[in-house]
Amino acid sequence: MCIAVPAKVLQVYENQALVNFGGVKTKVDTSLVDGLQIGEYILLHAGCAIQKIDQEEAKKTVELFEYILKE
Repeated sequence: MCIAVPAKVLQVYENQALVNFGGVKTKVDTSLVDGLQIGEYILLHAGCAIQKIDQEEAKKTVELFEYILKE
């Protein structure tokens, strides 16, 4: 099973972005996502942004992960 995690875009470069997920900041490949802007959220899988998601969806996903990890 593969899991994609939500991440917030902090900086945008040509084909990369600096993102924050769970306090971890890392550069990711953004070749699959057009028009990425600072402050947007993406789904991150295996070092690649695979799609944009809205802030509310990102928040729900993070809350679900936190719930699962508590169990």
